[in-house]
Amino acid sequence: MPANIEIKARARDFEDIRDRAEKLSDVPVEVIPQEDIFFHVPQGRLKLRILAADHGELIYYTRPDQEGPKRSDYHIAHTSGPDDLKRVLELAYGIRGVVKKTRYLYLVGQTRVHLDDVEGLGRFMELEVVLQEGQGDAEGQAIADDLMASLGVERGDLIEGAYMDLLEKAV
Repeated sequence: MPANIEIKARARDFEDIRDRAEKLSDVPVEVIPQEDIFFHVPQGRLKLRILAADHGELIYYTRPDQEGPKRSDYHIAHTSGPDDLKRVLELAYGIRGVVKKTRYLYLVGQTRVHLDDVEGLGRFMELEVVLQEGQGDAEGQAIADDLMASLGVERGDLIEGAYMDLLEKAV
């Protein structure tokens, strides 16, 4: 199963982080509107990410809920019928909740830098260091730590859990 080292943080200064990410990025920013539908499952997390009427991704992942760098193991299945898949999963598992966001994606080496504007929550920064064959968690964590420093993100900005968890706590 593919894995990455991930951190999530509140973006105290979204524009400053965006400026820094643009300077570090290997490619121009990609702006991606996303709707993530989370389903009740007995273990891990299961979400359907709707990117367009004819494009979605079913994503299953496991990750500890803790601040700081953490390993996330995941599997992604692509679909050209996200609405039909949503209905099947809703009937089978029930919908836990929905997260809507605009994601600004930057690629820095093997890391996906996400700047997320999340409806009902605010603005966040997320790093996903995609681990390569033979690469250990410690190496991925070191990459994440270096990028945090380059982006001006401090340890006190880090949060645990997923946006879905934060939305549930906000209710």
